[in-house]
Amino acid sequence: MAQRPERADALRNRETVLAAADALFAASSSSHSVSMDDIATAAGVGKGTLFRRFGDRTGLIGAVIASRLEPLQQAVREAQDTAGSSPRQRVLDLLDVSLRFKIENRNLMAAAEEAGLSSPYQAEHYGWWHGMLHAALDQVPGVHDADFTAHALLATIRADLVAHLIDDQEMTPDGLRSSLAAYVDNVLGSHATSPGTRKEA
Repeated sequence: MAQRPERADALRNRETVLAAADALFAASSSSHSVSMDDIATAAGVGKGTLFRRFGDRTGLIGAVIASRLEPLQQAVREAQDTAGSSPRQRVLDLLDVSLRFKIENRNLMAAAEEAGLSSPYQAEHYGWWHGMLHAALDQVPGVHDADFTAHALLATIRADLVAHLIDDQEMTPDGLRSSLAAYVDNVLGSHATSPGTRKEA
């Protein structure tokens, strides 16, 4: 049986809830400080509506992340298909895009990593980033195990680490991006380039 299209009012309510949750996480001081009560109040809906619609806080956080990542993932796919980019540069570009997203959404992403999942690696968005990075690493000469290397590189930009470096150690976003680029250079060799640059053919 075909699934019924979502009613217009239900779709509007969903978008209102996602926008309210997104704004609260962006403005919060930590990933723990945003509750379902806070989100319901900000969205102007009952708390029961949130649980009926998203299941629990984990489901709601996942929906917010998916709504934020959808346009970014489309842009990443298009950029990865662009000719002229070396495999090493594609690896760095993928990590840099993911890092910038986590810097801008670090409370939201940290909440996702802490939201009752047995492992952050089970999150759908993690699988997507790992798959894209794995495919790029497969084309980099000298990479012995692209699957493991993709996991290891993604571990350097876990949301809790990003939040610690930015919020606790007061590292600047540009400084963190530069440190990531240097680390990728060490892992893959001397041909990786800085964020925003392209290797000459």
